[in-house]
Amino acid sequence: MENPSELFEVGQEINAEEIGRWREGQLHLSARACEIPALRSFLLALEQGQVVAGTVSEVHNFGVFVHVDGEPDGLCTGFIRVPDLTWGWINHPSEAVEVGQRITAEVIIAETRSGQVTLSLKALQKDPLIRFADQVGRVLTGPITKIIPFGVFVQLAPDVVGFLHLSELADEPVETPDQLVDVGELITVKVAEVDLQRHRVRLGVAGADRT
Repeated sequence: MENPSELFEVGQEINAEEIGRWREGQLHLSARACEIPALRSFLLALEQGQVVAGTVSEVHNFGVFVHVDGEPDGLCTGFIRVPDLTWGWINHPSEAVEVGQRITAEVIIAETRSGQVTLSLKALQKDPLIRFADQVGRVLTGPITKIIPFGVFVQLAPDVVGFLHLSELADEPVETPDQLVDVGELITVKVAEVDLQRHRVRLGVAGADRT
């Protein structure tokens, strides 16, 4: 629409949800949140942490849309962001799910204003770093999965990737890691830190051997 007058007129009675306050006595409202009563009721019945089932309807590079069981006909209410698909390293969401696949996911948040429920597949999967936490100090060999300007990511185990900073790769300064290594190349590293809170593994060089 180009102007709110296309939807409303002065004196019209409407239903709207309070979503904030500009200042004392001035409310920020959303009529959209109340536009479809069945959708609003469905979303309000969902709670954070609740486990729901659904069917994948679309897979895009930015995330996955899901038909959540029980949603109003003709709507698609579920969405999974890429970081919430899996603990593992993926290049595209299609590596984690496919259209038509039945899934079970955990509710992160249900929003009446957007008409959408954000879901997580990863929340129902055990964090692989928990079983990897005792590997600090261990020397491992794995392939380089990705190169960025200030370091490289190394596959250490299924669903476990560690980061090796550029400063650890060479004794002398270089501009980018790809001057030294290639994606797919095997590299021997030492596990320097496993941070469960930030879900990351910091690596150091174990000697100078690379194959």
